[in-house]
Amino acid sequence: MAGPLSDVLVIDLSRALAGPHAAMLLGDLGARVIKIEHPEGGDDSRGWGPPFVGPEGAKEATYFLSCNRNKESVVLDLKSEAGKRDLGRLLARADVLVENFRPGVLDRLGFSMAALRELNPRLVVLSITGFGHDGPEGDRAGYDQIAQGEGGLMSITGPSPGVPIRVGVPIADLLAGMYGAYGAVAALHERAVTGVGRVVRTSLLAAIVGVHAYQGTRYTVAGEVPQALGNHHPSICPYGLFACQDGLVQISVGSEGLWRRFAPAFALPVDAAGFSTNAERVGQRDVVITAVEEAFSSWPVADLLPKLAELGIPAGEVKDLEQVYTWEQTLSQGLLVDVEHATLGKIQIPGPVIRLDDNPFAGGQETNAAPPTLGQHTEDVLAWLDATDR
Repeated sequence: MAGPLSDVLVIDLSRALAGPHAAMLLGDLGARVIKIEHPEGGDDSRGWGPPFVGPEGAKEATYFLSCNRNKESVVLDLKSEAGKRDLGRLLARADVLVENFRPGVLDRLGFSMAALRELNPRLVVLSITGFGHDGPEGDRAGYDQIAQGEGGLMSITGPSPGVPIRVGVPIADLLAGMYGAYGAVAALHERAVTGVGRVVRTSLLAAIVGVHAYQGTRYTVAGEVPQALGNHHPSICPYGLFACQDGLVQISVGSEGLWRRFAPAFALPVDAAGFSTNAERVGQRDVVITAVEEAFSSWPVADLLPKLAELGIPAGEVKDLEQVYTWEQTLSQGLLVDVEHATLGKIQIPGPVIRLDDNPFAGGQETNAAPPTLGQHTEDVLAWLDATDR
């Protein structure tokens, strides 16, 4: 149970989040991931806090812990000849290189795409940039919240038009990492046939535009510019967050059949003008929301959710992360893993999200490795290089 990518060696030259997330996903599926870090400070995210945890002199940023499980850490100074030589030795053996430098940085280090192809024709290179590797603004640095804004996501997220809100996690980085890992696995599959690697490119901008979904075609096909609607769906009604007697619930009345079960149970006008079809309800969304909340006003959450379940109406509460991480359903899915950290000891972290063949170990692995301390594996990896050079 070593995972389906157990024969794959990944060199992770990336830092911060998009590239590290992509490399971690490959590691979750069994790939050996060697993370290359600068000797002074390492990955930027090692300094992103608070919170920091651990003993004095060996504190770790919880941010770094979130995106670097199942990796080894090697420190190399890539401005030195020795560092470049050792990186070259690693890349000659590697299957995948993950990098998220600004365009041109790898070239200046002596590892242009042409040089990489000569060094290792089988190498798959995953390159993640902020706004794309070319085009009129391809040289811009990429930061998640800026990409969320430039890519339009913030314009459709928030309580109302004119009040843009960023998503509560760095979603551009995370999505770019996910798309990048998906592209890298596709290139590895192709290489099994051709024997030759290729460059896979994505960006924070591409990741955000790629998840516009129906909001994108709403503009490209219908010519409408979507705007933020708070916690309610732009095309389905009622679908969103509703107040009840002592709290909030979310419901999704996603079909006319569901509406015809839902409305009578709460004395709502099933076939009245403005209520009888989804299109009508969307057209007077505020009226419908008010009517639903009036109907819910006498229902406490503890009674309302079972009633909705009885009717077959998809519904739920809004949990905080403490509730999520102690929820039996979360635990049953293997979404938290216990790992042994070099300085923190036994810790619990969010784990891989893929399960294979009902294997209780996410990613197909029996154990997961803790995020490494800076340079934790340098000596071992360099010794391995020396041994395999012979």
